[in-house]
Amino acid sequence: MRVIFMGTPAFSVAALDAIVAAGHEVVAAYSQPPRPAGRGKKPRPSPVAARAGALGIPLYTPESLRNTEALAEFAALNADIAVVVAYGLILPQAVLDAPRLGCLNIHASLLPRWRGAAPIQRAIMAGDAQTGICIMQMEAGLDTGPVLARATFEIAPHHTSGDLHAALAALGSEEIVKVLTHIETLTPQPQPAKGVTYAAKIDKAEARINWNAPAPEVLHQIHGLSPFPGAWFELLGERIKVLRAELASGQGAAGRRLDDGLTIACATGAIRLTELQRAGRGAMAADDFLRGFPAARL
Repeated sequence: MRVIFMGTPAFSVAALDAIVAAGHEVVAAYSQPPRPAGRGKKPRPSPVAARAGALGIPLYTPESLRNTEALAEFAALNADIAVVVAYGLILPQAVLDAPRLGCLNIHASLLPRWRGAAPIQRAIMAGDAQTGICIMQMEAGLDTGPVLARATFEIAPHHTSGDLHAALAALGSEEIVKVLTHIETLTPQPQPAKGVTYAAKIDKAEARINWNAPAPEVLHQIHGLSPFPGAWFELLGERIKVLRAELASGQGAAGRRLDDGLTIACATGAIRLTELQRAGRGAMAADDFLRGFPAARL
């Protein structure tokens, strides 16, 4: 089929590669315009833009799809279908209606749970045992469209947001190829009216670790925000990110270190910090971290 691909972050790239590998003609890729990045704050193309360039796919990076020129350009591509994966722009109805078979969205949750911007992080932060991928026929509402396919993924206690991003990107790429193969015989299923939750965009104010919460909640906060923006605490005036942790035995005043390692008491129970990151440095295991911050100083 003639496919328009619309996506921006690294999460989207696996789906683009899978659609190309399946033999579909990707007639255009749409992505967010280059944004300042790195220490020099020079404009940098998105991961999807970079991949489209490597594949020789025509690239469009409009600031908006609501003007007459952008709408005409999109319609002129004469696509059978558009596939949208974390694109980052609201699609007006004229865009949704332009492809012959409409627009499909790869959404990283089991809809109607976690509609919105941050479904992966919110699933972990809420302590969900399961998440997954839905392939949804897009409509004007926020992730309200009927679902053509869904696949589940079990969330283990050690999974971080980064882990799930990688796993669900791969799962989504598998599912979209199946859906494109059978699209004209699939019957979209309306989402249930019950069980709707919204995955609000992550606010950096949520990232400070709250030791006055039960240990499982602290663990979910850490893993849900890892690697970005990273849950953190202050130590000797330095902000330390915690990227991985595990539940541990012990009890004490919330925030108190309970041993010579990095077992920290919470309101109830404790967690052991296993991977951390100091400002301006890479991730490091707890033992390596302690060489820079001896236990006697913690």
